[in-house]
Amino acid sequence: MDLRASISLLVLLLLGLSKALPVMEDSDENVDITTQILATNNSLSKTLPVMEDGDEDEILIEESDSVDITTQILETNNASSEFLMEGDIVVPRTRNALACWNNQCLWRKSSNRKVQVPYTVNSQFSSNDRRKIQNAMATFNRRTCVQFVARSNQRDYISIENRAGCFSSLGRTGGRQVVSLNRRGCVYHGIIQHELLHALGFYHEQTRSDRDQYVRINWNYINPRMASNFRKQRTNNQNTPYDYTSVMHYGRTAFTVQNGRETITPIPNRNVQIGQRRGMSRTDILRINKLYRC
Repeated sequence: MDLRASISLLVLLLLGLSKALPVMEDSDENVDITTQILATNNSLSKTLPVMEDGDEDEILIEESDSVDITTQILETNNASSEFLMEGDIVVPRTRNALACWNNQCLWRKSSNRKVQVPYTVNSQFSSNDRRKIQNAMATFNRRTCVQFVARSNQRDYISIENRAGCFSSLGRTGGRQVVSLNRRGCVYHGIIQHELLHALGFYHEQTRSDRDQYVRINWNYINPRMASNFRKQRTNNQNTPYDYTSVMHYGRTAFTVQNGRETITPIPNRNVQIGQRRGMSRTDILRINKLYRC
């Protein structure tokens, strides 16, 4: 083969190779492959099984699951015009929320010993949102006698709506009551369950009547106007232990006025984790069953 033919063959080989290789953009050349893979994966949701006493709950672990439940809820609720107690509980206009237990504001048990809670979901939610909501309800339906059922014509029901924030009333209020799950910040497994637990009648864990034995409230780092959010409530603790792992427990920096300063510190072990939003703990489930006499 002469020199001219060899050069032509080499050119053809190089042209073919250039088509087979991926095109590197200017912004890609300086990014290592690990960074590129992780950056891509951060935009994807992963489905992980969570085992609870032999049951498997599928929950969506989202990109922002590292953010504690307080931060996520309070940041989302910044745009809300509702008058909220403890950050996400709607202050009732017709009764005193603190007297909830005396007013029997629990959902009623039917003849089959199930506590049916009818619900509707606003049409603004996507099919994926609806799947997450139903998935969050599934643990209640499997592990307790509380059954969330699609509303037909029941008078009392919860209306799940895409409003400005994550919030709920405390217990059954009668008629249509809103559970707000803003699509941009509230449609996460633990947050959905958190707001549904409020609708069933549960307060936040850190405001229960005996909390001072388990957490220290650092009043110096709380805005005086927000101090009422840490007021202990007259709660029905049902002879259950204080639960740092409850999905109803707020995080360390709730309502802080100094970035990063703790407003809630576990005692005696300050390193105990609080503020998770992956889903209900075993004690959360136990309390539902005790309260509703399942």
